[in-house]
Amino acid sequence: MRPSKGQARGGKFSTPTDADQDSLLIVGRHPLVEALRNGRPLTKIWIQGGVSREGSLREIVRLAREAHIPIVDTPKERLDAMTAGLGAHQGVVAAGSSHPILSLDELLSRFGPYDQPMLLLLDGIQDPHNLGAVLRVAEAAGVGGVIIPERGAVGLTPVVDKSSAGAIEYVPVARVINLVRAIETLQAEEFFVFAADPDGSMRYTQVDWHGRVALVIGSEGNGVRPLIKARCDGLLSIPMAGRIQSLNASTAAAAIVFEMVRQRTQE
Repeated sequence: MRPSKGQARGGKFSTPTDADQDSLLIVGRHPLVEALRNGRPLTKIWIQGGVSREGSLREIVRLAREAHIPIVDTPKERLDAMTAGLGAHQGVVAAGSSHPILSLDELLSRFGPYDQPMLLLLDGIQDPHNLGAVLRVAEAAGVGGVIIPERGAVGLTPVVDKSSAGAIEYVPVARVINLVRAIETLQAEEFFVFAADPDGSMRYTQVDWHGRVALVIGSEGNGVRPLIKARCDGLLSIPMAGRIQSLNASTAAAAIVFEMVRQRTQE
């Protein structure tokens, strides 16, 4: 175990004629701005008619024209119907390719032998808003990638896209069949793998977060599964003073990964 300090697919359009069936809706201004800045392939943008094209909407129009992406003025009622269940569209919707998903080998190939990335593994996250928030945390903290299971968890849906506020464009996401085997692969690549658990024997602030590290965050209801915890190098707890002794996945991830940031930036 790594010593502690001091211890030495996504949704599709409801009307198939609007876009190819493999297209993914991008809903809202911030996700679309980042998609355009990152060069994500888009086939069409629908903008609510009569809305002032200032601020972020002006930026969207400019970037779309530079990329030669068609823009269509569209009634609000039509946008409402296209994005039912996906959250507020803020007057703009786009059709784009699905976010690329890597294999674990492809993710690891991004790092050199002397790189010290932090990775997040998500065990059974079901809530797309939670996954989107985790991606937002990961991007802000400079996490090297997020690993999700192929089954029993939410994928990169339009709700995840919107909830990430554009972070999905910058955080590499890998999908694996078996999280236990993924952990074993990471350990073979000299990663120390920890799991967040209320009964963890170490506080997350006691861990040395330098080097190659990975953190497993469990599902909203069940936490990290026993088989996963058994394969990790340690279990970490977050001390809480309130009556509710649990945090959702994105909040737990934020607390721990920003401790990593604190340690790595204070030198």
